[in-house]
Amino acid sequence: MLCDSHGHVQMLPPAELHDALARAEQAGVGRVLIPGTTVEDSRRAVELAESDDRLFAAVGVHPHETAGFDPDRDLKILEGLLESRKAVAVGEIGLDFHYEHSPREAQLAGFRSQLEFARKHSLPALLHKRESGAVMMEILEALGRRENPGVFHSFTEDSEFGLRAIGLGYKLSFSGMLTFKGAENIRQSARGLPLSEMLVETDAPFLAPVPHRGKPCEPAFVVETARKLAEVKGTALEEVAAATTSNFEKLFVRR
Repeated sequence: MLCDSHGHVQMLPPAELHDALARAEQAGVGRVLIPGTTVEDSRRAVELAESDDRLFAAVGVHPHETAGFDPDRDLKILEGLLESRKAVAVGEIGLDFHYEHSPREAQLAGFRSQLEFARKHSLPALLHKRESGAVMMEILEALGRRENPGVFHSFTEDSEFGLRAIGLGYKLSFSGMLTFKGAENIRQSARGLPLSEMLVETDAPFLAPVPHRGKPCEPAFVVETARKLAEVKGTALEEVAAATTSNFEKLFVRR
C-alpha cells in the first residue's frame, strides 16, 4: 500500500472525487491526507475525512492566506475542528517568499503561531516552504527537536538542508516534481537522504508527475512518484511503499 501524504482532494470537483478515490484504491493508494489552506477549507477537509475511512485531514492557514489571519479567532475555530479524530495534523502552514501573496510579516506571524498551536496539541505540522529555507530553518532550530514534529511537504532543498530537518525530527515528502525532466537537483538530494525519513505525495490537483504532466493531479498518481523514488534510491517499489507508509502511520494515524 502507498499513502498520499498531501493531496488537496477537496479542490477536485465533487462529481469527480468519488472516481478519483476509486482510481487511487485500484492503484494501491490506501490513504490520503487532506491539507487545509484556510479555516473554511480546513473545515471541508475534516468533513471529507469523516466521510471516508481512507481520508485524513490537516487544519491550518496557508502562507498565501495569512494576510487576513487572526490567531485569536482562527485558532479557536481550528481547535474546534481538532475534536474530530480524523483531524491529525496542522497545515498547510509555512513561508512563501516567491509569490508573497501575503506580506512577509503576516506570514511569519501566522507561521509562528500555528507552529506553537501544533506543539500545544502534540500534532505534526505540514510545512510549505518556497524561497524561505534559511528563515524557516532558523525558526525551527530555535524551537528545537520534538517527537514527530511534522513533514516538509514537496521537498526541494539539498541533502544538507534535509539532514538538518531530519535532525529536528522532521520527515521529507517528495511530490511529482521528483519526476520532472529539469528536477535533477531534487533527485540528487533524494539520493543523499535516508529512505527511512521519507514520504510521498501528490499535492493534488497540482504537480502531476510524468507521464501525467498537464493533467489535474490525483492521489493515484503518487505511484509514479514512488516508482521514481525507488529508481533514484536503487531499491524496489515495495521498499519505498513500506517505508513511506510506515512514516505516514507514525505521523497521522491516531491509535
